[in-house]
Amino acid sequence: MKNIQRHLLAFATIGSFTALSTALMADAQQAYRPAAARTLIRAGHVLDVHTGKEAAAETIIITGDKITALAPTASTPAQAGDREIDLSGYTVMPGLIDVHTHLTMATNFDPYFELSMTPAKEAILGVENAKTTLEAGFTTVRNVGANGFTDVALRDEIDEGHIPGPHMQVSGPALGITGGHMDENLLPEQYHVVGEGVADGIPAVQHMVRQNIKYGADLIKIGASGGVLSKGDDPQASQYTLEEMQAIVADAHRLGRKVAAHAHGAQAILWASEAGVDSIEHGSYLDDAGIAMMKKHGTYLVPTAYLIDWVQQYGKLPPFYQQKMKDVSAVEKQNAIKAIKAGVKVALGTDAAVYPHGLNAHELDVYVNQFGMTPLAAIQTGTVNAADLMGWSDKVGSLEAGKWADIIAIQGDPLSDVKLLQHVPFVMRSGIVFKDEAHPTAVDKLVAAAPSTPNTIGTENSF
Repeated sequence: MKNIQRHLLAFATIGSFTALSTALMADAQQAYRPAAARTLIRAGHVLDVHTGKEAAAETIIITGDKITALAPTASTPAQAGDREIDLSGYTVMPGLIDVHTHLTMATNFDPYFELSMTPAKEAILGVENAKTTLEAGFTTVRNVGANGFTDVALRDEIDEGHIPGPHMQVSGPALGITGGHMDENLLPEQYHVVGEGVADGIPAVQHMVRQNIKYGADLIKIGASGGVLSKGDDPQASQYTLEEMQAIVADAHRLGRKVAAHAHGAQAILWASEAGVDSIEHGSYLDDAGIAMMKKHGTYLVPTAYLIDWVQQYGKLPPFYQQKMKDVSAVEKQNAIKAIKAGVKVALGTDAAVYPHGLNAHELDVYVNQFGMTPLAAIQTGTVNAADLMGWSDKVGSLEAGKWADIIAIQGDPLSDVKLLQHVPFVMRSGIVFKDEAHPTAVDKLVAAAPSTPNTIGTENSF
């Protein structure tokens, strides 16, 4: 009965989210569409994130939602019906990627706020935070943890063009052990509240992987260790066993999904990497054995480093989180530096929601000015590296023919100062301009679309 109720709640949440989007947009048959069949972006400089070369006076040719060519502006005249966007005073580069976000969550550490959260509230937060994240220059994200499959609904509404937001890969509810970081531990036993993704033992975790995929998950998120913003657990303690994680990874990979492991503790990092997860999120207590295992398996590290600076300066944590945050903050950055020097692959992830959405690019400043990366290497963590981790190198991460027209522009040279990426005045996603401070009237609006196919839930298996 509980499983049936959970499944009905998932469907009700998706339906509520769709209704909310419809109300916000006034007309369900409207969507964002490119203003012209072909768009020419006249760039001052175009950054090649593979090499660091910055080609001057280049034009990016876009047809529909994809880049079709890059060519010198002098040899690329406009044709009848083309739209031209003058970015001759800007450096143009691919949209940024954040592989660790929580778009349906907010920066509020009050336990009552967490207990009063509902899927409907998460859906509303997701609409707002998706727009904020996109306008910050992040045109692609992985959303690693959301209740009620609200991230699935958010992804689908963005893809339909009904609301502005980045491309999304989503996990749905994160998997975790009873009483662990992914469980609901704020209420006493009499309430019998259990986190949506809680599963113990190999058969149970296999079922949860398959269930999440059934309801739309693009990847699987697991809790390999305790966490900071959870009551009663220890970030250094491993939670899932090696055998449980091996079962999770085997099923996820067989079904075409990657696995992201929340892992602070050294043993959890070692086991998760040995089990074959695709990325270690946080990695606070990473040691030499974990580094060696990550390098052996090609496992990415997602440091989520700027949140430490933000929480230390602005965060007001409940007492039962404070010591854990202090302990993790004392070691995480030094261990990340050690891993980077050892050659562990790094992808940009922020844990946005722990701090306000839209500040994602501050992570790059940490990589350069605290971790010692070059600006190009830092930018690569949020472009080509992140695209590789997501399995989307053919779609995003660089400006090349055939890829989505996900483009941002800034004034100045990001290879001289990555802080410039903290304010992005131009954002295009899939050929649609969502932000253009230099030409506000050039921002694409909702336009009439063809009538959508009526909802046919229940008929997808009829063939």
